[in-house]
Amino acid sequence: MHTGFKIFVDFDGTITIEDVGDAVFRKFGDKPKVDEIIEALLSDRLPAKDSWIALCGSINAINKEELDQYISTFQINEGFKEFVKFCKESSHDVFVLSDGFDYYIDKIFTKEGIEGINVYSNRLTISSENKLIPSFPYFDSEFLTSANCKRNHIISNSGDDDFTFYIGDGNSDKYAAQYCDFIFAKNDLLKFCEKERITYFPFQNFFEVTERMKELTAKKRLKKRHRAVLNRKTAYMAE
Repeated sequence: MHTGFKIFVDFDGTITIEDVGDAVFRKFGDKPKVDEIIEALLSDRLPAKDSWIALCGSINAINKEELDQYISTFQINEGFKEFVKFCKESSHDVFVLSDGFDYYIDKIFTKEGIEGINVYSNRLTISSENKLIPSFPYFDSEFLTSANCKRNHIISNSGDDDFTFYIGDGNSDKYAAQYCDFIFAKNDLLKFCEKERITYFPFQNFFEVTERMKELTAKKRLKKRHRAVLNRKTAYMAE
């Protein structure tokens, strides 16, 4: 049995079937304006933090009850609960790294009865004037594709002896995934890995991820991804 498996998982569109953050702003904000902001983010014309600030500003006033009801409709991906159970039983550390917001992550995990997972995300509160107030405790101005610097969490929560895994689907995952030995990818992250010739495992649900993880765990000798090792070593030395 290998020790030191560190597993980093995106939230929106990975743990959840849909991107909750995008959906919330498209429902409650000015849709043409929201679409324009998201397009600017995805085309690298607008940093992630600025896009979240602009998206929150696109909603004049939010009805908390309506928002909470809408959040309750989102479903998690097939097999995620079983994946969490497998990781706990195998003593693999799981970290959720989200460029979305704790407000809806906490509510969805509570609804699904999921607990005991380390979550790093941006934060969102609702003011007395019913305004959405974002804050970014893990922002790093050196890395603008995610307002929550996922790369820093990977470096802070892994060491030279660990095997690192990244599971994601989108724009905020592209940079962070390059610091991990094994990548599970779909959608935009998969396309990025194809383009950059980065080795990855395609997936659609967490049953597939769990089965592949079991295969990897069973191997007597695992080989780390050379480029990821170099990336982490450079980052460790800079700490």
